[in-house]
Amino acid sequence: MAAETVGTAEIRTALLRLRRTTGLPVAFGGLIESGGRQVRIQELSGTSTTALRALTVSSGNGLGGKALARSRPCAVTDYSSSRHISHEYDAPVQAEGLRSVLAVPIVVRRRVRGVLYGALRDAQPLGDRTLGAAVAVARDVEQALVVRDEARALLAATEPRPRDGAGMGAGAGVAAGTAAWEQVREAHGVLRALVPRIGDPALRAELLAACGLLATAPLPDPPGRTVRAAPVELAPREVDVLACVAAGATNAVAGERLGLRPETVKAYLRSAMRRLGAGTRLEAVVAARRAGLLP
Repeated sequence: MAAETVGTAEIRTALLRLRRTTGLPVAFGGLIESGGRQVRIQELSGTSTTALRALTVSSGNGLGGKALARSRPCAVTDYSSSRHISHEYDAPVQAEGLRSVLAVPIVVRRRVRGVLYGALRDAQPLGDRTLGAAVAVARDVEQALVVRDEARALLAATEPRPRDGAGMGAGAGVAAGTAAWEQVREAHGVLRALVPRIGDPALRAELLAACGLLATAPLPDPPGRTVRAAPVELAPREVDVLACVAAGATNAVAGERLGLRPETVKAYLRSAMRRLGAGTRLEAVVAARRAGLLP
């Protein structure tokens, strides 16, 4: 695609936070077009015109281009008269009536992925507190993009691949099947832990669907696993907790992965055990696997 349109939800939310935390009345921003060095302004917040929408900002040009090229925040007190930036974009900036402007790059793994802007319609210095608040918002976007990237990579890694079992002995086939299931279970646990951290509803639904596919994946069954129709339904958080438990996590570790307190993890685990008719954590995991709720 021409741009990272799947990241617009994160940008839209970030602009609202930027305005709230900095007190700046106008915010706008976007992500870098795929394979390029240009930022396309995708989202506007607090603007009175559409002059900035779809504006393409090249690296090194204007305030945002300067932030993009240097990978660090930049600000000017009066955009149109500033001698510290080039002025390719004066027309749309003036059309919106902006004077004091800041630009903060979104940097993921040392690569700039986008730029967030905040602005005033008066020529006033933007202090360190304002710039710091804008940087904090950009850091949140960076974390969201990291999670999204990890989720995409896991989804790609769990796509079905052709398997050739010809020539395998019985023992080798069982070993390969068991190893494959361990990889599936690990991927399932990681995906379940990522789901609550995804802000994009479409991607979240896609991840949940992938978890469902993994739970009933048509791989050779390891010893002791026979999938049958689930006699009970578990709440999503109960499945999340069981997935962590199945990976050997304690309540405290599961809480860290899922963003929950250990007491809350314990409550979800007890509820899942009751629904599954299990007396221990291990029995709950086994019952969930037999029900097709876990891989």
